[in-house]
Amino acid sequence: MDLQKVDGIIEKHGSRSGALIEILLDVQEEYRYLPEDALIKIANGLNTSLSRIYHVATFFKAFSLVPRGKYCISVCLGTACHVGGGVKILEKLERDLSVPRGGTSADLSFSLDEVHCLGCCGLAPVVTVNEDLYGKVTLSKIPGMMKKYTK
Repeated sequence: MDLQKVDGIIEKHGSRSGALIEILLDVQEEYRYLPEDALIKIANGLNTSLSRIYHVATFFKAFSLVPRGKYCISVCLGTACHVGGGVKILEKLERDLSVPRGGTSADLSFSLDEVHCLGCCGLAPVVTVNEDLYGKVTLSKIPGMMKKYTK
């Protein structure tokens, strides 16, 4: 794995310890997860312990230590979304994509997660695919919604 980009990310944010989360976010955006070799490089670049890097990387749900899909799908199961059929939407996506919740497809195209509130209850049920938000999702809308990502 080419880790030269990690050096550039560390350089961009500087070696101050307060930059750790920003660095981890950029590394994850670049590689779609936090590779162990990148974490070692970050620890060396920030002159801090690897255990501190792992502590932060495992504390925040936004970070992943395993490869994530190109398209990260989140299905809201907060109260309004749950009542509106969020569980059935999640189950349909699991079947259609052959990806279990919390998992990633073998070809690294999709990751599928449940979340417990996306903060837009008036649009329930809600699904996000990366930065795209879909509201008032129904089972019949899923194939059309996913067409953009399954080309």
